[in-house]
Amino acid sequence: MSIDYDIVIIGGSLTGRYAALAATQLHATVALVESQVNYGFIHHQAMSEIGKLTQGLSDAANFGIHATQANTSDKCQISVALPEAMQYARGIVSNIQEQNSPAILAALGVDVIFGKGQFQSSPHLGFAVNNRLLRGRTYLLANGSRPAIPDIEGLQTTGYLTLSDIWQSLKEAKLPKNWVIIGGLPQSIDIAQTLARLGCSVTLIVKYASILPYVDPEIAQLLQAQLEVDGVRVLTQTPVTQVMRIQDKKWIQAADKAIETDEILVAIGQQPNIESLNLATVGVKWQQRSLVVNEKLQTTNHRIYACGDVIGGYDFANIANYEAKIALKNALFFPNLRVNYQCVPWAISSDPTLAQVGLTEAQAKRRFGPNEILVLRQYYKSATIAQLRGDTTGICKLIVLHSGEILGATVLGTEAKELINPIALAISQKILVKHLGNLSAVYPSYSEILEQTAQEWSQHRLNSNNALQDFLEGFFHFRRNWNL
Repeated sequence: MSIDYDIVIIGGSLTGRYAALAATQLHATVALVESQVNYGFIHHQAMSEIGKLTQGLSDAANFGIHATQANTSDKCQISVALPEAMQYARGIVSNIQEQNSPAILAALGVDVIFGKGQFQSSPHLGFAVNNRLLRGRTYLLANGSRPAIPDIEGLQTTGYLTLSDIWQSLKEAKLPKNWVIIGGLPQSIDIAQTLARLGCSVTLIVKYASILPYVDPEIAQLLQAQLEVDGVRVLTQTPVTQVMRIQDKKWIQAADKAIETDEILVAIGQQPNIESLNLATVGVKWQQRSLVVNEKLQTTNHRIYACGDVIGGYDFANIANYEAKIALKNALFFPNLRVNYQCVPWAISSDPTLAQVGLTEAQAKRRFGPNEILVLRQYYKSATIAQLRGDTTGICKLIVLHSGEILGATVLGTEAKELINPIALAISQKILVKHLGNLSAVYPSYSEILEQTAQEWSQHRLNSNNALQDFLEGFFHFRRNWNL
């Protein structure tokens, strides 16, 4: 049997294209099979930035900045023209598409094949597409997912939008005024806030006790409070049982509440795009919302790997790309690398931004015991730059062992996405928290928050060591008398 490629990547996601580019940089022979890449995530990021800018203009009066008005009103009304905003978002998407285009991949040596195919096992393992059989030494599934749709009575007939098509589906000059978001994803928080800041009335319905059940409860409560300040109505522990249309309005039955709305957004999770791949024939097993993979990202067929949201978990690009790196190196060389999500951060584009890496306080206490854990926290109001910019809402929380090893962190506040990265690096490289405390960050900057939080460890160590306190007191007493 002849092998055509070192690896055949079944794409359909930005991660698939990322993996193909990374494979060519390793001088591997690569085929990328894909039908279409959805850029809904980029659309939403662009609209999220517009929402934040709108809020920033509204808050300008706090700094003594007032827009002059032609009418007699003394209040500056901020509005967003949807066609122009969508044109801006489409321009961003176009630029990203060009940077990751199949033409560029092909110029770099990737054999790009458009179409849908399936695996076959006889006479040898291969992937059939467009009447062509691709034979690879290994295969990588990076074909992404689609929104999971809950089985709610009346939902299909009433109609709804999803995170992948919300902005592309809006063709009118104005946004629908009233929205109900059936949530459950981190992106639900982001989009609820964006719609509210664009002038919509938004109700977020979550079936869990917290809007983000896997986030530190203290942080989740602060973020929920900010959502409510922005006008988002949040309903937790509230199941949606029925959806119906009455005249021109949609109605949601959520527990004992009947909610009227113009539009419904479903954002409860993702489902892998695997139905047409003929996986059972080649021995690849899957669950309801993910493929079955081991720590090396091998499926139950050891020659077929998988990465990204096709294997479940939160739909974050950086996590998918991290998985692609591990899967590629295992597929192309020797399968000895294992994923370690403890040092991979993630974030959502809420305002203030939420970012997290490693273990939460509850997780760390369960694993190591409550007496072995130190919780270090510092609030944004202690940083000069936060005072200067009026961004005093926020907190940095570090979870460490008494030895100074960092187990995890959660940051809620401005520049949280940037602050979480050095913490992730410290976790991955076993850098102790005392070194972050010696950062000597540029002043003023948001990195002060990180430095001040880390310094709490040294202070705690001193306060809990009576012998050291006595020694220092005696030492300085001796020095003062000696100088005389």
